[in-house]
Amino acid sequence: MTERIIILDFGSQTTQLIARRVRELNTYSEILPYNKFPYDATDVKGVILSGSPFSVYDEAAFKTDVERLQKKYPVLGICYGAQLMAHNAGGKVEPAGTREYGRANLSYRNPNCRLMKGISDNAQIWMSHGDSITQVPEDFEIIASTKDVPVTAYHIKNSDTFGVQFHPEVFHTLEGTQLLDNFLNICGCAKDWSPASFIETTVANLRAQLGDDKVVLGLSGGVDSSVAAVLLNKAIGKNLTCIFVDHGLLRKNEFENVMRDYEHLGLHVIGVNAKKRFYAELAGVTDPEQKRKIIGKGFIDVFDEEAHKIEDVKWLAQGTIYPDCIESLSITGTVIKSHHNVGGLPDKMKMKLCEPLRLLFKDEVRRVGNELGMMQHLIKRQPFPGPGLAVRILGDITEDKVRIAQECDAIFIDGLREWDLYDQVWQAGVILLPIQSVGVMGDERTYENAVALRAVTSTDAMTADWAHLPYEFLAKMSNEIINKVKGVNRVTYDISSKPPATIEWE
Repeated sequence: MTERIIILDFGSQTTQLIARRVRELNTYSEILPYNKFPYDATDVKGVILSGSPFSVYDEAAFKTDVERLQKKYPVLGICYGAQLMAHNAGGKVEPAGTREYGRANLSYRNPNCRLMKGISDNAQIWMSHGDSITQVPEDFEIIASTKDVPVTAYHIKNSDTFGVQFHPEVFHTLEGTQLLDNFLNICGCAKDWSPASFIETTVANLRAQLGDDKVVLGLSGGVDSSVAAVLLNKAIGKNLTCIFVDHGLLRKNEFENVMRDYEHLGLHVIGVNAKKRFYAELAGVTDPEQKRKIIGKGFIDVFDEEAHKIEDVKWLAQGTIYPDCIESLSITGTVIKSHHNVGGLPDKMKMKLCEPLRLLFKDEVRRVGNELGMMQHLIKRQPFPGPGLAVRILGDITEDKVRIAQECDAIFIDGLREWDLYDQVWQAGVILLPIQSVGVMGDERTYENAVALRAVTSTDAMTADWAHLPYEFLAKMSNEIINKVKGVNRVTYDISSKPPATIEWE
């Protein structure tokens, strides 16, 4: 990367959103823990300080040397970041009478400030804080206020340092993107980071990193591993071998369809039918975590066996993306969760790891796929869990239950496409419930399975809302599933959001 904006994370829930908004402005941004700033880097153009759950006067509050940053870079403090700079400079930060949360309207104190260029007076902003800056040092200039918050935005005179009490990164701050764009202009960013530039840089880096070494990549059929495979194929061609394992818990006909897609992409793919092996190992297992572990270990074993049939493989490639990397570290830099796409493989196989997408968010991966000319149904494919239908079949796994889940899922997903609803939904599927219910078909009493339809909207899967699908569509799906899938006589729709529920049931 030729230039980047560093976002120092003080623990805010919206730090990832800041990074996404900056990248949408064609500027590469990177999130780092508040105490891990790379002072020796030569490519940093500016620094953004995130919000935090702490108060600046808490003993446990996260602190960094903001004065050192201000001397070298343009700095924008958001919420806690703004309070921290004011507090460190001798200003006063105090608890607000009540927590200020929700919409407010901005009123200019200095409309000529570069940070506010192009932003409407009375613009809607979003507040979320328990403290307020009640007094600023002499060299701080207040540039905007609201009815309840006198110091809503400030500028430190004779510097490129700014602070805002509100959150420009969230959707409800209607002109927040303009403010961030203004800050990038203050930083002198070229704003030339794009999918095309990412591909060019990444392919060149992969060639330098891998040389003539052989690489294996575990394909899932999803967008991340598929885009990673196409990038690697562009870089090293015949030295890439992809392995696609069918554990018997994929969607209906998915193994055959995906293998056909990969042929069109010119990839060398080894397809492994391991259904019987996985069904045998899962027989009688009902605990969801145990099911996940069995499938994870089984995949590692099958992948390892296939990879060792290829001579002199030195690298394992994975479709790890940026949120996985962020979530692998706490803001103190401590590893809190392993997020390898195929957990355990690098250690078992003693290979070096190659992750060409580790800098990208999911929507950026899709844009790169578009730039590479990949088929739309691959790029727009909804997320599907690694354990597949094992986490959508509650209870033990049998071949007949897999059949029912696959048939129901196919009707639901095909229906979403036919009704032009598929692209409006982040993730959808059918859950086979571990209960049976009484029904009537013809003149006969039935006692068969119940299923739940699940569809959510989201931007990054960190939070999700249940999709408000048309009643007519849901009625159609219920009718088709009950009429066409032997063994099902009741259909329900899950209207739980995340949180408190999760997207998947297990």
